[in-house]
This record gives sequence, C-alpha cells and structure tokens, in this order.
Amino acid sequence: MGKRNSQRKSAAMFDSDDDSSVTSSSTALSDLMSVSGAEDVQFVQDSFLDQALDALDEKRGSTREKALSSIIDAFNSNMQHEFVEKKFATLLHQCLASIKKGSKKASAKEIALASHAIGCLALTVGCGDNAREIFEESIRPLDESLTSRIDVSKTPSLLECLAIITFVGGNDQEETERSMDMMWRVINPKLGSNVVAVKPSASLIANVVSAWSFLLSTVSNLKLNTKNWQNSISYLSSLLDKEDRSVRIAAGEALALIFEIGVIDKFSAKSDSASDTTQEGSKPLESYIFLQGLKGKVINQCKNLSIEAGGKGSAKKDLNSQRNLFRDILDFFEYGYSPDISMKIGGDSLQASSWSEMIQLNFIKHFLGGGFIKHMQVGFPLLFLWYASGYCIILKSCLPLLFFPLLPWQTGK
Repeated sequence: MGKRNSQRKSAAMFDSDDDSSVTSSSTALSDLMSVSGAEDVQFVQDSFLDQALDALDEKRGSTREKALSSIIDAFNSNMQHEFVEKKFATLLHQCLASIKKGSKKASAKEIALASHAIGCLALTVGCGDNAREIFEESIRPLDESLTSRIDVSKTPSLLECLAIITFVGGNDQEETERSMDMMWRVINPKLGSNVVAVKPSASLIANVVSAWSFLLSTVSNLKLNTKNWQNSISYLSSLLDKEDRSVRIAAGEALALIFEIGVIDKFSAKSDSASDTTQEGSKPLESYIFLQGLKGKVINQCKNLSIEAGGKGSAKKDLNSQRNLFRDILDFFEYGYSPDISMKIGGDSLQASSWSEMIQLNFIKHFLGGGFIKHMQVGFPLLFLWYASGYCIILKSCLPLLFFPLLPWQTGK
C-alpha cells in the first residue's frame, strides 16, 4: 500500500501534458536544494530521484518520458553515487524495460531517453562489476532495437549508449569489435530475400561513423583483415564527397584515426614477404599498394575540403570548422603533426594530443552535454583512482588517456 501511494505521488509530479513539467520538476528540485543545508542536499536529491524512478512504473508514456528526462538532468547536474549504489539495478532494468521490444508501448522518445540514461548510469558507476552488468544486460536489447529500425529518431541515442557501455563495461577487443559491427550494420544491413534496403539519412550516417570511431579509438591491436579495411577506407572516402558537412567531418576524423593507429604501416610490415597471402587470397604487397593509393585519394579530397569556398553542405557558419579540421588532417597526413586541444576544467587543463584522444574527448563531451564539467571534475578522477588501485582491470588504453591530464603533475600548475 505504501509503495502504491509513493507511485501516485511520483506520477502526480511527472504526469502532465505540459512539456514544461520536466523543467518545473527540475526547478522544484533546485529550489528545495537552495533552502536545504548541505547535509540535506543528498537526501533531497535521492528523494527526487526515488520519485522519478517510481514514475517509470506508470502506464502513461508521457509520465515515463518526463521521469527519464528528470533522471538524466539529475545525473548531469551532480554525481549520483549514493543513489546509484542503492538503486543501480532497479534503474537499469526500468530503462531496459523501455527499450526491450514488446515490454512496454514505448515511444521513440522514451527509448532514446532510456538509452541515454543507461549511458549516464554506466559513466557514473565506472569500471567494475556494475559496469559489466550494464554491458551484458543491455547489449542484446540495444542490438534488437537498432535492428528493428521502427523509428530512426531513437537511433542516435541507441548508438551512443552502445558506445558508452562498451567503452566502460566491455572486457576485451572482441567485444568492442562486435559492438562496432552492430553499428556498421545500421547503415549497411545484411539483407535477406524479404528485406528492402532503406537509404540511411545523412545524420544517421554521421552518428554511426562518430560512434564507430569512438570505439575504434580504444582498440590497441588491429586485426589485419585486408578486405574489411579496404572496404571501410573506401566507404569513408566516398563520404568525403557527400553534400552533408557533418558526414564529411565525421568521415575525415575516422580516416585520420585509421591512419594514426597504423593500418598501412601494419600491412607494410607484412609486405616484405611477398609470397605470403592473406585470408582473402591477396598478397600483403598488393594490399599495401592498394591502401597507399586510397590514402593518396583521401589526401587530395582533404586538400579540396580544406579550401572549400562554400555552397556545399549545411550552414555556412560551419564552413570554417570544416576547413580547419581538414587542414589539421592534411598536416597529419603530410607532416605527422597531431591535433593539440587544451580545455580548462576548473583550475586544471585537460589536453588531447592525438586523434584518438580528441575523438574520445569530443564524443564524451557531446554525450554528457551540460554535465561534462561536473563529470570531469568529480566522476572521471574517481574512475581513475579505481583503476590505479587495481579495482578495475582496463584492457583498453583509452580510459587512462582521458584521466591522466587531470592529475596535478600533468596540469601545468
């Protein structure tokens, strides 16, 4: 009886036809915190999140949507470690219930919000058993939802969620590559006799390439599958000629990353033994020459995009960003110069000095939005401490790359 009364109160807070109700509930939380003492702040936050969590049981879809929005806002505004410690499993499975096919009549908006909430949960719990559970429990529902393609508006959040849970909770390169394949199938599905190919939108292509590149940046040992790499580079090169600027930018970053991690260099090392053949039947020397030709084509495309006069792509205000990016890519291809980004996080300086680090930083910054600074100041250093103490075994090099610049001896203080 008590739980039902609690659910009714929760529904009353989030059940409204007015889209401003989420803002109103967030404002109410801020007002409560402003009049509470420091010792009461955590209690107020947990109480608010408890009500939002209860509202996820409601039948009305708009109520669940607004509760999910409020949960995401709460995770962005503060690190919810105590709440997650108590309600981790409940929140995960409520969000998965919104994603799983047929479990609820969930709208595309609800699926997108639930996916984003799971990503926030993964970044909050950090490495360890809980992150592993998120990955194992979520991977199949995400794959099924991505495959269903009922409404593409949900797809970007599903892709970002898949990238984040693999980044934090994946144990090895094989799992990372499996997630990357799931992403690639979104824009290049394996068609059966009764399946009709649907041309992906420009925004969907850009989202897939961005999430795929994010996971590729964490891979340390590449598998030398000649055909796959030739196809990937050829496809990304074709995207540089597309009208949509976001597609060209995502493809350019992906290509810079592929060459940074040494695809051509690895085939070059194999080409010394010209008598050997790859699994696909082509000789390493032939593969190396082909990839060098592809790289030459990409360089010429980047030159054109770095001096583009306009009239192609999205808003004109983005033209300078494109030019600057492709000038950086050219500098990398021709002189080996890597990008150098410095960002102030409080009194510290977060630095990225490679395409891998830059892609990781930009992806997480985009995912967290307004909560990025809070997570970098509080959440990620905590993750690093877990890593340094041996609590979490990280098999990917990406996490330390992001955390090390926050340490005092690397902040330039």
